[in-house]
Amino acid sequence: MFISYLDWIIIAIVMLLSLFIGVMSMKKAGKNPDEYFAGGKNMPWWLLGISMVATTFSTDTPNLVTDIVREHGVSGNWVWFAFLLTGMFTVYIYARLWKRSGVLTDIEFYELRYSGKSAAFLRGFRSIYLGVVFNILVMAAVTLAAIKIGNILLGLRPIETVIFSGIIIVIYSSLGGLRGVLITDFFQFFLAMAGSIYLMVHSVKKAGGMEKIINSDMVIGKLSLFPDFKDTETLVAMFIIPIAVQWWAVWYSGFEPGGGGYIAQRMFAAKDEKNALNATLLFNITNFAVRPWPWIITALASLVIFPDLASLASAFPHLDPELIRNDIAYPAMITFLPPGIIGLVLASLIAAYMSTISTHLNWGSSYIVNDFYKRFINKNTGDRKLVNIGRVSTAILMIAASTLALFLENALQAFNILLQIGAGTGLLFMLRWFWWRINAISELSAMISALIIAVYFEFLHTTIGFPEAANWVKLLSAVIITTVVWITATLITKPSDPDSLLKFYKKLQPGGRGWNGFINMMAKKGIIVKKADQKKGEFAQKLYKIFLGTFSVYSFLFSIGFWVEQKQLSMIISISLFLITTTLLWKNQKNI
Repeated sequence: MFISYLDWIIIAIVMLLSLFIGVMSMKKAGKNPDEYFAGGKNMPWWLLGISMVATTFSTDTPNLVTDIVREHGVSGNWVWFAFLLTGMFTVYIYARLWKRSGVLTDIEFYELRYSGKSAAFLRGFRSIYLGVVFNILVMAAVTLAAIKIGNILLGLRPIETVIFSGIIIVIYSSLGGLRGVLITDFFQFFLAMAGSIYLMVHSVKKAGGMEKIINSDMVIGKLSLFPDFKDTETLVAMFIIPIAVQWWAVWYSGFEPGGGGYIAQRMFAAKDEKNALNATLLFNITNFAVRPWPWIITALASLVIFPDLASLASAFPHLDPELIRNDIAYPAMITFLPPGIIGLVLASLIAAYMSTISTHLNWGSSYIVNDFYKRFINKNTGDRKLVNIGRVSTAILMIAASTLALFLENALQAFNILLQIGAGTGLLFMLRWFWWRINAISELSAMISALIIAVYFEFLHTTIGFPEAANWVKLLSAVIITTVVWITATLITKPSDPDSLLKFYKKLQPGGRGWNGFINMMAKKGIIVKKADQKKGEFAQKLYKIFLGTFSVYSFLFSIGFWVEQKQLSMIISISLFLITTTLLWKNQKNI
């Protein structure tokens, strides 16, 4: 036990505040599904953007980054730094389209884009696959981090942690709906960031200062922003594959190619297309340029104090040996904080955990209610009953995720499994807006192929005599096989019904040459389809903004990294590039 009564009081205040927001939002959230799952579709960009980043900032995130830094160095973070490219494409190409679609969930999109029984089946299947199976796996990974923190700092057994935390989260997230989640996320994010920054400062002091850290034998080889170009295996796994393949080919919750999931849910809740775009831009800037370094620096400091797993095990003899992995080094650093402060930092991690879980619960239950129950079981169910079903499904999802969390071992393991399940589907999600030939069978074949390959690589291939493969080999194999499968399925099956395609094209105006075949086909039938009203060079302008946004965020990220490495000239160059690209982006942003 490392916390005092003062710490407990601080933790209790944070939890009670979350419950208070849920109760205050309950009346409005209970009116109808639009209010409960989309906040009345009238939310401002700044609240939505902060909520997006708060959701991706959970107890498992600093643990995951710590795990990566201790195992592979700072450069290992390219496995998720690369997703910035995904995010910027979502900002400038897909955010407007999602808001324009007018749907309540991204699963409802399937029956807008596709047609017939296959579209209906895809919507139903995907609602359970994502809303239940995939969602539970994500929440379990997040809960695993909470279990480790509870065990290290509070002396709680895993079952005690999941019960205590689960009850609080289910109550406030089920009462307040998305509006309550958004408001809670806002204060929880700033609390979580304050906690991580304070822990970083204290950890550096505990390790003897930055000078001692960067000159430590345990840290020297882990400081660089880029992998050693002479180490081909690491270079391919940690940099080339993420930058060249992963960002567009892999579906991962929060960084879906083409947008989707709870990011799309926030777009649906926006006042208009401009608010949807700005919310997504704020998310990407904050997520990649602001959040990472407090965790990375804390992880580097932990290498000085806890150089290996044996030192962690020695420092925490009460800890379950099954939980001794590199990802516990982050909560281990919290134990050095003074009374009161440790409660504040612990409360910030609890807040981060609650913001993530509450979003996933609301998002998952929206699929269960809108895309499964209302669509396939009872289309005439009243609004109040639908909201109540959403609240019940929230509790069931929490119970299932907590149970699964008890069987996971570490954050990086869960991260790799999630990447593998989504490998190969990303390109389809980006092209389905712009290539008329893609149909429901395309998506079904991609999803089933990716799942089968993931199960094979993670659980079966070693049991039938094949050697263990590197994660990047598994990922690349899955991407190639799944991409071939879904493109083949697209070409040998019929496209969606022409009437459905025409309705989709007229409503969303996606544009692009990928619709020319459809327009020509309709012209042969005597139906003139007006091409999407796009200005000359508009797509090139969007690509230009994507380039500026990506370069701006990476420049800021690099400038801090070069400061840590004490490379003054590189830092100055990075700051200069950041200021130039940010200024150009701001001028272009005003034209939206």
